[in-house]
Amino acid sequence: MKHFLKIVFLLALAWSCTDEPVETVFFDLDTENGIFIACEGNFMYGNGSLSFYHPHKKEVTNHLFQTRNNAPLGDVVQSLARNGNSLFIVVNNSGKIVVTNSRTIEFEGIITGLTSPRYIHFVSENKAYISDLYASHITIFNPKTLEITGTIDLEGHTSEQMVQVGKYVFVSHWVNGEDILVIDTETDQLIDKIEVPAQPKDLRVDKNGKIWALCGGSYANVEVEENPSALVRIDPETRTMEQIYRFSEGMFSSGLEMSAAGDSLYYLNKGIFKMAVNSRHLPDSAFIPEDEKLFYHLAVNQENNEIYIADAIDYTQDAVVYRYSQSGVLKDSFKVGINPSDFLFQ
Repeated sequence: MKHFLKIVFLLALAWSCTDEPVETVFFDLDTENGIFIACEGNFMYGNGSLSFYHPHKKEVTNHLFQTRNNAPLGDVVQSLARNGNSLFIVVNNSGKIVVTNSRTIEFEGIITGLTSPRYIHFVSENKAYISDLYASHITIFNPKTLEITGTIDLEGHTSEQMVQVGKYVFVSHWVNGEDILVIDTETDQLIDKIEVPAQPKDLRVDKNGKIWALCGGSYANVEVEENPSALVRIDPETRTMEQIYRFSEGMFSSGLEMSAAGDSLYYLNKGIFKMAVNSRHLPDSAFIPEDEKLFYHLAVNQENNEIYIADAIDYTQDAVVYRYSQSGVLKDSFKVGINPSDFLFQ
C-alpha cells in the first residue's frame, strides 16, 4: 500500500455525530516518542480535540483524531490513557470513551452510557476503572473487549483521580467532597474513607510510597465547610493524614505533579511552584512565574523532568504550550487546541 496509505470504514459507529459508516484515512504515524495532548474545547461546543507533539522534531499535529477519522471527538476531552497499543480518550460531557490505535489513531471502539467520565485507571490487563464527576459509582470495564463488567458503589460519593498502592486504589472525591476513598481491587468494593480538607482532586505517589492530595478548598456556594485550599500527605498503610500544608486564604492551587524520582512536587498557583517531598513548608516563590500568561494545566515528563505548561490565553482560542527544562529554562512553545487538559507521554 503506497506510503502506508489505508482506507477503512468504521462500521456501526454508535456515537452522536452520525449513524452512517465514516470513511477513515490514516497513515502509519510516528507517535512512539512524543506527547499526546487532550484539548477540552469549550463546554457544549463539541470542539474537543487531540494534538501530538514531537519534542525532538519540535513538530505539533493538531486535530489529529478528526483528521484521521473524519469525525469530531465530542464535547470536553478530559483525559487520556494508554493500554498496550490502544489509546483511550475520555470525553467528559459526551459521556463516552473513544478508543483508537495509539500509533495510527484509527478508531477501534467506543464505551458509551457513562454519566460524566473523568479518568481511567488500569488495574490489570483485563480490568480498568472509570471515575465519574456525577455518578456515585466507579465503572469497571475490560480494556481488551471494551465491555462494561460492573460498578463499584461509592455510597453517595463521586470520583475524580485515582492512584494505586499495593492492591488498593485511592480515589479523590472532588466536588463537594472531603474524602479520599479506598477501593480493594480484589473485591472491587469501597472499604474505607480518609477525611481530608475540602474538595480533594489531584493525587500523586512519591518515592516513599506516600500519597499527596491537592485539595482545592471551598467557598460560599459549595456544600462543604468553607476553608482554604491545602496540600496533604497521606500514609496509605495507616490511612491517615501525616501533614497538612495550608495555602493562604483566597489562593486555589491546582495541577499537582511529581518529579521522575518522586522527590519533588509541582503545582499551579499563579505560577509553577516546586517543593521537595521532605520540605516542612510550602515554597515562598514561584519556580516559573506566570507573568502575563494564564496557566491552565501542568505536566512533567517522567523520562527527563521536562515541564509542560498550557497557557489557555482566554479559554476561547487555541492555547499555547510552553516546554521548560527541569531547571526551568524555556526550550520551546507551540500551539494546540482549546484548553489543554491532559498530557500523555509516550
